[in-house]
Order: sequence, then structure tokens, then C-alpha cells
Amino acid sequence: MRIAGVASAFPDRYYTQDNLLDAAKRLWGAKVDNPELLDRLYSRVGVEGRHLVLPLEAYGTAATFGETNSLWIKAAEELGQKAICGALARAGLAADELSALFFVSITGIASPSIDARLVNRMRLSPQIKRVPIFGLGCAGGASGLARAADYVLAYPSQVALVLSVELCSLTLQRDDVSIANFISSGLFGDGAVAAIVSGSERASAGPQILRSRSVFYPGSEDIMGWDISEEGFRIVLSPKLRGLVYEHLAKDVDAFLAEEGLSRADIGSWIVHCGGPKVLEAVEAVLELPDGALDLSWECLRRVGNLSSASVLMVLEETMMTRRPPAGSLSLLTAMGPGFCSELLLLRW
Repeated sequence: MRIAGVASAFPDRYYTQDNLLDAAKRLWGAKVDNPELLDRLYSRVGVEGRHLVLPLEAYGTAATFGETNSLWIKAAEELGQKAICGALARAGLAADELSALFFVSITGIASPSIDARLVNRMRLSPQIKRVPIFGLGCAGGASGLARAADYVLAYPSQVALVLSVELCSLTLQRDDVSIANFISSGLFGDGAVAAIVSGSERASAGPQILRSRSVFYPGSEDIMGWDISEEGFRIVLSPKLRGLVYEHLAKDVDAFLAEEGLSRADIGSWIVHCGGPKVLEAVEAVLELPDGALDLSWECLRRVGNLSSASVLMVLEETMMTRRPPAGSLSLLTAMGPGFCSELLLLRW
């Protein structure tokens, strides 16, 4: 089973971090005791600019959860279709060759789900298997990729699609003056990424998925997620996240690799979710990675911010398109998210 093609799609609107900081000051400046708080937080998240699905001025207007969720549905369909078309083109496949569609998001809800709407919109096969995935947050893209690999392992002649659409800006809470909400407003962006996984009986030049592992950490559900109410999605973001990386990631990676008779020294490249500077620094430290090992993760964070579940898939796309590892070398793809949990995938190029 191989990753046959990956492609991203973004809203047309792009704003620099300075633009976004000015908007945040207009929205919250009078509500914070320390006027330099927003400057400090926005300067520390490692982001230079982000794509937003709405014009910047629209985020200051009153809107209900229902209204913003309707915007999410419309934009998710549009961006999802663009990402799927891009991935199909890179894989050299037609839309009617898709046998399964795994849709991942944590920034909106719909029933029928977005995958169903895309089946109609793109005239995909009416026999396609649909698997909408909600709640995994930043781990969702890696988890969707692993579940798609599980699918084509069972059906080696078929092709599965993973689509992540995250419109984080639509979850903005205008009346929430918590540090977590300020960090979220400065860190997360909007975008979509689609990845195609083909079974072993189909030809593909993409990296092979050798194995995957999901790891759940009991009693850690307060680390990250949403408090969901009539006002929408309110961010839960604990400072304990970095400690969880230090406590678990290295031993989980080592145990995962050891089952293949491997160690970290055998991994030629690392495809890591760009969760933010503190998370990336923790990953670099705990895994004892060489300088530059996470350059693509840092670059994606700078350019578009944290895209939640889509981020690790974007790093995968950048790896395949701009810094493809040597044939036969190994990569480890990983992301962590609400649960709290981690996802690990071992790739061979």
C-alpha cells in the first residue's frame, strides 16, 4: 500500500500575522489588562501569515453557531473538492476509481457529512464507502491515513482517499478572553489536504506505508479539545501538552520501531505535525533529532499556521513535492491530538 498523491487547497484570502494581530487588538484590546499580551502571544507562535475563509472584517460581527457552521459546510465542500482534484491529478487517477473516502475535520459538523455532499458534488461512485471522522483534532490527518492504509490492506486492488478540511477561523470565540483562545486565534489557519492511498495490487511511485500504530493516554482528555455549547466551539488547550510529549513520545516511537528491528537512527526523515513552537521544540528534544530534521514542519507553520488535522498531511505533501527522500529510505510520520493520543506511521520511499 502506497501514498499515491497528496494535494492541499487554501482559501484565496491570505493575511500576514501583523494584519491578524491588528484585528485581534481591535476585537480584544480593551478587554485585557496588559496591552502587550496579544503582541507577545502572537509573536511567539511562529506564524508569519494564514489563509482565512472569510474577509478579516467579518470576524468581528455577531454570528450564531448555526450561521458559522453553515459557512463551514459551504467552504468545506469547495476546498475539499479542490484538494481531491489536486490529489487525483498527482496520483494519475480518475474520481470514479476511489473506493473509500475518509473525511476528517474538527471545526464543523454536518449530517449528511461533507463526504456525502462531495459524492454528489463530484459524482463519485455511489458504491463508495464513506467514513467521516470527528474529534481527533491534530491527530486526525495521521489517523485517517492509517485507517485508509488498513482499508487497502484488506482490499489491495482498491484506492482510498483521506480528506482533511479544517476551517479553524470559523470557531473564533469573540467573547472568550482566555489565554488559550488568544493563542488559538494567533496559531490556527484554514485549509484542506487530500491524500490518496492505493492498494498493493495497483502501481504507484509514492512512499509505502509499512505499518501504523495508535497510542491512547488514559486520563488525559483535559489536555486539548473543545467545550461545545450553543455558542460553538470553545478551545481547550492545556499547558500540560508539552509535558505529555516529553513523557510519552520517545518511548512510543522506540517501541514502535523496535517491532521492525529498527531504531531512531534508521529513520532518514521525520514528518511531524506542526503544532506550534513549544510542541516542535519538545519533539526535537525528546527524539534527539539532528538540526534541520523538522525544517518542513517549521516552514509549514510559518507559512500557513497550524491547520489541525490537515497539518501533518501538508508536511507530507511538502516532503513528497520539494524534499523527497532517497529511494529505500525510511520516514516516520506522527501527530498527537485530543484523547489524548498519538498516531505513528512508518514509511519507506
